[in-house]
Amino acid sequence: MAIILIIPLWKRASTNIPPFGKGGGGGIFTTICLFNYGLLSKRNGVKFKTIEWKGDRVRLLDQRRLPQQVRYLECADASSVAKAIRSMAIRGAPVIGVAAAMGIALAAQKAQSRQPGVFYKSMEKVCQKMRQTRPTAVNLFWAVDRMKRVLDQVDSSGVERVRKRLEEEARKIYEEDIEVNRRIGENGKILIHHGDGVLTHCNAGALATAGYGTALGVIRAAWAEGKRFRVFVDETRPMLQGARLTVWELVQEKIPVTLVTDSMAGWVMSKGEIASVLVGADRIAGNGDTANKIGTYSLAVLSKWHDIPFYVAAPTSTLDLNIGSGLDIPIEERAPEEVTHFGTKQITPKGIHVSNPAFDVTPNTLIQGIITENGIIRKPFKKNLFQLRASKRAG
Repeated sequence: MAIILIIPLWKRASTNIPPFGKGGGGGIFTTICLFNYGLLSKRNGVKFKTIEWKGDRVRLLDQRRLPQQVRYLECADASSVAKAIRSMAIRGAPVIGVAAAMGIALAAQKAQSRQPGVFYKSMEKVCQKMRQTRPTAVNLFWAVDRMKRVLDQVDSSGVERVRKRLEEEARKIYEEDIEVNRRIGENGKILIHHGDGVLTHCNAGALATAGYGTALGVIRAAWAEGKRFRVFVDETRPMLQGARLTVWELVQEKIPVTLVTDSMAGWVMSKGEIASVLVGADRIAGNGDTANKIGTYSLAVLSKWHDIPFYVAAPTSTLDLNIGSGLDIPIEERAPEEVTHFGTKQITPKGIHVSNPAFDVTPNTLIQGIITENGIIRKPFKKNLFQLRASKRAG
């Protein structure tokens, strides 16, 4: 029998996760824990919803609680959505963009002024707040820019029309992301063969997107076609997105999965168990250098040594052709407690210096191909990525 537990934040269970409402943001949050995963609705081939527009609020699946609890956060304002992004309650480059867009649409709905100038200034501040949540994932900035272009029409269209159009644009970004991810899966599934071992890092699945996945979307599409293979998942320290999130997704789909620690990947490769490595991306530079979760670069080096093809799966919204190389990609530095603590317990000596970059950059020379919704981009990346952009603009 399913147990549904609804806990208002002021009565929430003891946890090391701080309440969202504290220190700004008047959003109302409710914890909903379903301990029977079988009750989760299946949409777009996935048994859960990562994010959902609810009219007067945004519902987010709290990824910090997985896999022990399926817990949804109800964000009643833009500040609450921004805080959810910063705290990694929701994470993954594509879905961060969707969340930011929905947060902006929510702010527009809540804004009281009907004067275009006042409305514009208040919404511009919300857009800036969203941009400041996570610096590396370019999808965030791409989505905010799309919403900003709608906002820029307020003088000619009026406040009420722009409110409606901002909600429509956020919904459109959501739907587009699901469709784009399905196309990535269809394009990339040819790279996986029956009997393969496929290694992935971090989480690039439905949890990182509006609802299908990039790297895991390729895996889902290959599995749905009837190919049978095994997925190896790095635990992905320090936040364990692989162990907590990717493994959970694959268990939901009944796809065979083997969890390994980050330091085991090279040994598993040396035994001939890995046929390909497939990861997502948070930003791709104009020359094909790719930023992804810390530890990805090490995997690419190991893949090169063992002559294993290394693929990146990402939507074209992840491309940042305005920067020449990975040297220009901003790398987020996160709190040292993510490394020094396990839950609430400190596992290191106190007062030590910690380096905790959330991402690293894989040079294009180590990448075999970039799987997008428009096909698999291969070397020379700079030429082919710019040709892709030109063809999309022409279309």
